[in-house]
Amino acid sequence: MNYRATAPLARGLRARRTAPAALAALTLAAVAGCTSSSADGTPGAAGVRDPFFPELGNGGYDVAHYGLTLGYDPESHHLTGTAEITARATKNLSAFNLDLKGLKVKDVTVEGKKARFNRSGDDLTVRPRNGLDRGETFRATVRYSGAPQTVTDADGSKEGWLKGDKSALAVGEPAGSMAWFPSNNHPSDKAAYDIQITVPKGLQAISIGELTKETTTNGRTTFAWHTAEPMASYLATLAIGEYDTKKSMTSKTNSGIPVFTAIDPTLPEGKYEKTEKVLAKIPEIMDWAELNFGDYPFSSTGAIVDGRVDLEYALETQTKPVFPVEAADASTLVHELAHQWFGNSVTPKSWQDMWLNEGFATYAEWLWEEDNGGNSAQDTFDALYKGEYYESKADNEAIWAFPPARQSDAASISDAPVYERGGMVIHKIRETVGDETFYDIIQGWLKTYRHSNANTKDFTAYVEKHVGDDKSREELKQVWADWLYGEGKPDNP
Repeated sequence: MNYRATAPLARGLRARRTAPAALAALTLAAVAGCTSSSADGTPGAAGVRDPFFPELGNGGYDVAHYGLTLGYDPESHHLTGTAEITARATKNLSAFNLDLKGLKVKDVTVEGKKARFNRSGDDLTVRPRNGLDRGETFRATVRYSGAPQTVTDADGSKEGWLKGDKSALAVGEPAGSMAWFPSNNHPSDKAAYDIQITVPKGLQAISIGELTKETTTNGRTTFAWHTAEPMASYLATLAIGEYDTKKSMTSKTNSGIPVFTAIDPTLPEGKYEKTEKVLAKIPEIMDWAELNFGDYPFSSTGAIVDGRVDLEYALETQTKPVFPVEAADASTLVHELAHQWFGNSVTPKSWQDMWLNEGFATYAEWLWEEDNGGNSAQDTFDALYKGEYYESKADNEAIWAFPPARQSDAASISDAPVYERGGMVIHKIRETVGDETFYDIIQGWLKTYRHSNANTKDFTAYVEKHVGDDKSREELKQVWADWLYGEGKPDNP
């Protein structure tokens, strides 16, 4: 996830089928209502009972595609939107919910027919005119508008819609995406996206995936972005404003993946040039990452750097991580690009599994340093264990506050144990099984769970299954007990 400006600067350092192209043109029918219009259908659950965010997400359906048509005026801070959602009912439904914070809903249709709807907190409850049968693919369309909100997380960080000077930036981990579009807002439901955004001429609108169209009419410019690979809603982003953009290609192992970078032109002199040099490393980092982690899971890559909004961390938004000026360094870039494999392609089943994202992305930084003339991963591990990694005693001690797989609450999902101690778990695996088996396991894990969801039990079971001897398997179980789930600072003989 993202990098924060404290000890770990980032938050990010924070299998669903792909919808056919034709789905992008389908109209999303959404409905509101409380009562069933189907004799045997029941309402879908309002929330998926995530351990830390029980009200996020919704039950009863599985989204395949979001088609968002948006317009934004930075002067008035006004957003208009039409969300066309294509989904499959997983039970007989009389009603279903979408997550949407603020914003006024004008109307909802399901399968082209007006549907009743009502609001309760961040839930938009939709009642189709006709009930939906289990297995039925349906299209819901929500038309809405208003001033999108900034969301304050449990840990005090800002997400959702961040407003700058004639600019805006949308970031969504863990819950902020519902500030600008209705969705099944939980990592367990991934989908393809088409995002079309219209802004005043002279501004740009940058989002995930590839730019498929750019047209200017009557003083306004429309940008259309497409990503075919499944994406969790928290990984969506939208950057609006003036940017210096650059298009290039990766080489070698990536065989020419497009690279799209955008830099805030108002960055102070010196910081701008430093940022350019850092982003120029993307092709090199991508080649290195593919060598270590296997095939890149998406069809493009890039980065967005913005100093005009109140963003205090970097975030691994899919295909284009976003960075504040302070986090635009090579180590953080490695972290966020590693997340494209760890978190974006293989996505947690719940927010309690965040260490799978952050532990791996943190360890990727250690490996990058090891492979580029810096400290070895063992050196980094030893410094953390001895309490010599940070200048601050408090920062060094914070690593042992809780086990990485047993965070206490929503406010702790971006704390040091999830990152540093999570990285130490990965190093203990490598130490136990040796380099050859370690890289086989990591690449196999990413290939097996590519574009799907997994949790900690899935991971530990996979690792144990793919070691070659009973002795290593027993040693790994001790790693889980001591380093992954154990309280306090483990012994390290």
